Amino acid sequence: MDRRHFIRNMALAGMALGIPSRLWANDSHTQTEQPKLSGKGLQLTFTPYELKLRHSFNLAKFSRTTTPDVLTSITIDGITGYGEASMPPYLGESIESVTKFLSRLDLSQFSDPFRIDDIHDYMDGIAPGNSAAKASVDIALHDLLGKLMGQPWYRIWGLNPSLAPATSYTIGIDTPDMVRVKVEEAAPYKVLKVKMGLDRDRETIEAIRSMTDRPICVDVNQGWNDKHMALDMCHWLKEQGCLFVEQPMPKEMIDETVWLRERSPLPIVADEFMQGLADVPRCHGVYDAINIKLMKCGGLHDAYKMAVLARGMGMKVMLGCMTETSCAISAASQLAPMADWADLDGNLLIANDCFSGMKIVDGMITLRPDLPGIGATKI
Repeated sequence: MDRRHFIRNMALAGMALGIPSRLWANDSHTQTEQPKLSGKGLQLTFTPYELKLRHSFNLAKFSRTTTPDVLTSITIDGITGYGEASMPPYLGESIESVTKFLSRLDLSQFSDPFRIDDIHDYMDGIAPGNSAAKASVDIALHDLLGKLMGQPWYRIWGLNPSLAPATSYTIGIDTPDMVRVKVEEAAPYKVLKVKMGLDRDRETIEAIRSMTDRPICVDVNQGWNDKHMALDMCHWLKEQGCLFVEQPMPKEMIDETVWLRERSPLPIVADEFMQGLADVPRCHGVYDAINIKLMKCGGLHDAYKMAVLARGMGMKVMLGCMTETSCAISAASQLAPMADWADLDGNLLIANDCFSGMKIVDGMITLRPDLPGIGATKI
């Protein structure tokens, strides 16, 4: 099933679920008068970039100190939109694969940047997958369109910025002493996201609780294989002030996850289980919530639809990220008013951010009406 047929079918499903039809329409043309363009084609440029982490990023299955990244830009009539592709190794993309894919694109055939569906269809026709590469184009395209309209995307979508949640700050797997150092660094943030999945999970939480009683959420990254142990941990984590548990078990263990969800005192959030829009219905009845990441779903175009569909199906929404600059983080933050929880701290974890964008004020995501597009500027 191609993109247009899938979106049409999901729109029909959304209508049956009571989702306002306007949320499915790409009505950015009607939000404000479309500017007159010269008829010249879009110009795409891209540059490899390496993100340097402030601390080693340790998860249940691997560790790293850098993340490969590609910065993109799309220009028309002297106006430029920015995007990026962040590629943690476990997603299967690389600088080589992203630059190879982007080199195959000829966006100069598009003189109307408002043809978002057509451009996505064109990219899908070049090659399947390559979600981070496609996200880099999608983000730049949305930034360009917002600048042409003179509006940030949260306003184009009609979202209320006061509904944006707090963002969590990630505490990676580490020694108790290093965990305490990270907790000190996270002092400005209201929620801590704790990476788990090894045999010292309780020790990590106890180290955090020795310093703060702030709410936590945990990301197990498929690290628990026994459903009974997972349930015991969920009950214990509830007592520790935990808000939810993200991807506790391997994505293949669907029946076990259903069993856990039916008994857990905490919401169970899908991450590795899902990639993009087509996976949202699969999560229903298996997970309580979905984690939307631009690098996995191909950008803002489908991320918005995922949030609408999940809401219509009675699931909660979390906004997540990879290690990213303020470019992609600011783009994702435009969706923040639609989210129950947010983990948009990828830019805070790097030492060489080359963008300025969304700011955290008193732990909360803040959206500015004076920054059109995705709300980021290149430094």
